Amino acid sequence: MDLVEVAPNARPPVCRIMDFGKFKYQQKKNEQKSRTHHSQLKEIRVRPGIGTHDLDYKIGKAREFLAMGDKVQVNCMFRGREMSHLELGRRVIDLITSKVADLAKVERPSKLEGRRMTILLTKK
Repeated sequence: MDLVEVAPNARPPVCRIMDFGKFKYQQKKNEQKSRTHHSQLKEIRVRPGIGTHDLDYKIGKAREFLAMGDKVQVNCMFRGREMSHLELGRRVIDLITSKVADLAKVERPSKLEGRRMTILLTKK
């Protein structure tokens, strides 16, 4: 047990008998909680032939990320003959944007870069 000065600016100064290591640990935890969340870029990868349940799961994750204040980049990746059916990938991306429209707005519209179609979503 240690004698810890809790409020040095008070008149008279306030001291307590406590475990100093535990006190420092609690202060550190409180400081970490009070820090602000920095916006990050999160990525969601989909394919043109994705199943409905898989797509719903990824949409749920995207909604989670947007609720925390992160940006979400949706990548639709094409392989082989899928490149000849770009409309399927665009349909998947449009479905995702319509499902998260209440939380997100489109920062960068969908564009094709090589074998990927990307779109960037941010919180409203």
